[in-house]
Amino acid sequence: MSQVQESIDVDVPVSTAYNQWTQFESFPQFMEGVESITQVTDTLNRWVTTVGGQRREFNTEITEQHPDERIAWRSVGGDVKQAGVVTFHRLSDTTTRVMIQIDWEPSDAKEKVGSALGFDTRQVKADAARFKEFIESRGVESGAWRGDVENPS
Repeated sequence: MSQVQESIDVDVPVSTAYNQWTQFESFPQFMEGVESITQVTDTLNRWVTTVGGQRREFNTEITEQHPDERIAWRSVGGDVKQAGVVTFHRLSDTTTRVMIQIDWEPSDAKEKVGSALGFDTRQVKADAARFKEFIESRGVESGAWRGDVENPS
């Protein structure tokens, strides 16, 4: 199992950063390799990604969600095995620290080598920087879902 951790400070209030992160269908605008995300239900999302020339389709389930605090998920079914959590920390009225942790299992030799060389860490760092640029340039979230989820399974 590989683990990636990243944090970034964004110049928006905690509710703005959190609300934007609940808009999963906007992820392709700042996450490289994410072609699309379709929100199937409040807690189930269908992802289509292409990373390193490899196209994958998989589902993720929100396992925990608390407004302005955290969103946790895990993959369900399929050959992609990952889980993660994003937490939101108020630094001031206008600044938020977004902390990202992703645990994933490389499925083939190419992914294992990429993880060993730190490609996954660099990818998450770059995606976090693009999220910062995306939300700060907008100044407001594109939508929000403020539901509370506690282990739906």
